[in-house]
Amino acid sequence: MGIFSFFKKDKVEEDIAESHEESHIEINSDNCQACQRCVSVCPNNSFLIVDGKSSLKEDYICRDCKVCIAACPNECINFVNFKI
Repeated sequence: MGIFSFFKKDKVEEDIAESHEESHIEINSDNCQACQRCVSVCPNNSFLIVDGKSSLKEDYICRDCKVCIAACPNECINFVNFKI
């Protein structure tokens, strides 16, 4: 590890900070038919069925693995990226 690796590390951290993106799952509850496939396939147990519609328990529980998107037959679940 040379002296220049210190400067390179700072540059990499700056690039990561500048290109930071947030992402989350959005559920179109109008199309949801409460088939519960998202509930059964989610490895983080992030979904609940409330009033006959799927919803997230808490945003921070979701790990953005996108398994629920593949399992939803009505395409109600979307993955949204946005820059901060």
